Amino acid sequence: MTYKTEKWFTSPWNFAEEVRAQLNFAPKIELHDVTLRDGEQQAGVTFCADDKIRIAEKLAEAGVHRIEAGMPAVSKEDEAAIKEIVKRNLGPKIFAFGRCMKEDVKRAVDCGVDGIVVEIPSSEHIIEYAYRWPLEKAIDLSIEATLYAKENGLYTVFFPIDGSRADINWFLDLIQRIEKEGHMDALAVVDTFGGCSPSAIPYLIRKIKERINKPLETHFHDDFGLGAANTILGLAAGANVAHTTVSALGERAGNAAYEDVVMALLTMYGVDLGIKTEKLYEISKFVRELAGVEVRGNRGIVGDDIFKIESGIISGWLKNCGHEHALELSPYRWDLVGQSAPEVVLGKNSGADSVKMWLERVGKPVAVDEVTLIPEEKLLEILQKVKARALAKRSLLTLRDFENILAETGV
Repeated sequence: MTYKTEKWFTSPWNFAEEVRAQLNFAPKIELHDVTLRDGEQQAGVTFCADDKIRIAEKLAEAGVHRIEAGMPAVSKEDEAAIKEIVKRNLGPKIFAFGRCMKEDVKRAVDCGVDGIVVEIPSSEHIIEYAYRWPLEKAIDLSIEATLYAKENGLYTVFFPIDGSRADINWFLDLIQRIEKEGHMDALAVVDTFGGCSPSAIPYLIRKIKERINKPLETHFHDDFGLGAANTILGLAAGANVAHTTVSALGERAGNAAYEDVVMALLTMYGVDLGIKTEKLYEISKFVRELAGVEVRGNRGIVGDDIFKIESGIISGWLKNCGHEHALELSPYRWDLVGQSAPEVVLGKNSGADSVKMWLERVGKPVAVDEVTLIPEEKLLEILQKVKARALAKRSLLTLRDFENILAETGV
């Protein structure tokens, strides 16, 4: 793997020996998608059973390794959706999510899932103030529920809520006790409120590995816009699984976006997770439509506008580079992520090259066989009207807008 291929062009510094020496990626890394559970916890997002099944099918087509299909205790419809997803045998391993309660584990068993993510509060303050439990209750429930999951053959991921804000010694003692007295096949390293800095992630992973010898899974929220970055650093420190959602859907500011994690690992670290990246944009659009949410138009990878070019300077670059040298305009080709080819649009920041391209688009080229058809002063008049119209509209121009300007200028 390298920083430059026919599909992407990132920084060569990513592959400097000094940089690579700091990385400790596991031989096999899996994506654990939590869109159907944590993603639906975003305020206002509601997926019906059919939505969940269709999303699961899309994720399976893209090659996602594990799907957290939901929490059976939420509703009978959620339980039915999980059962149907399991029944369809889509390919990925199917997980359920549950509280540290035997009843939640039993519901997961009845759904036929491969594994369960079992949550418990793990910071002294959240146990005291949010749950109002005595501290020992959290430990006792964890031991009982995880042992029950083991007895029923479920791959068990222990999920300590708010672990990143806990006293480090209390937290490490808790997980070590659950490992010894209860059961865990893997431990989720959970930054529930997104308050862990990227520089702290390798330290946290290292401290955990000093105490337990279990696969680690990252579950990082995006409250400070660092969910994906923290996830990548967690994987680079040796974590085995990344919990992600489609386009950062999730509680409050959402979770680490799987598009960001997949593409950054592929193009900046040379780690190919086997995901069909050409489906990234399609799946994002599909999930966003079902969820009724929007992302900003210039959001990386899946934003609707990232391959639209308004700047006159950049449209000149496109004219000179064409598709042959498209990586001079973007760090990855549009088709790598399932987007459409770059498109020049007209707005306040457009330049003469932009206008020339639109003139060709409507069949009125500036010159043919070196014969000037539209003089320079007329071209500049059109450009000024384009800028003025865009400023008045406070938006991009439509084809009808452009045709009206041509009529006004007699072209």
